[in-house]
Amino acid sequence: MSTGRCLCGSVTYDVAGPLRQVIICHCADCRRWHGRGAAMTCALRDRVTIRGGESLRWFAVDAGPERGFCTRCGSSMFWVAPGRPTISIPAGTLDDPRGLRAIAHIFCTDEQHYDHDHPDGVTRFPAGPSPDVAAPPGVSP
Repeated sequence: MSTGRCLCGSVTYDVAGPLRQVIICHCADCRRWHGRGAAMTCALRDRVTIRGGESLRWFAVDAGPERGFCTRCGSSMFWVAPGRPTISIPAGTLDDPRGLRAIAHIFCTDEQHYDHDHPDGVTRFPAGPSPDVAAPPGVSP
């Protein structure tokens, strides 16, 4: 079981199942939401229990993905795309992220000059990741 929380602890979560390795997204939306590329893991939605709903708010532009954040401290907590069985979680909100590693950088064409310092040798995609990279463990692409 993995656990995590926002900065102030008002929003917490448990993941009863495996987490996908980390994908770092450099799209303009993630850059604006996180301040730079977003290091995100994900899990199946039905395996995630979220507590602190009174402090959790969801934001979406038009019919796009929803982003969940803590209204007390402002921590970015979740990203949910319409029609997907997964919920993305910023790796930095995990209580113990050991065992996770970056496996891809995506939307690298949107990457900014201050975010080019990646000597990690991780695969880079100009746009979204391939389905086999994006799928969480146990989900076929």
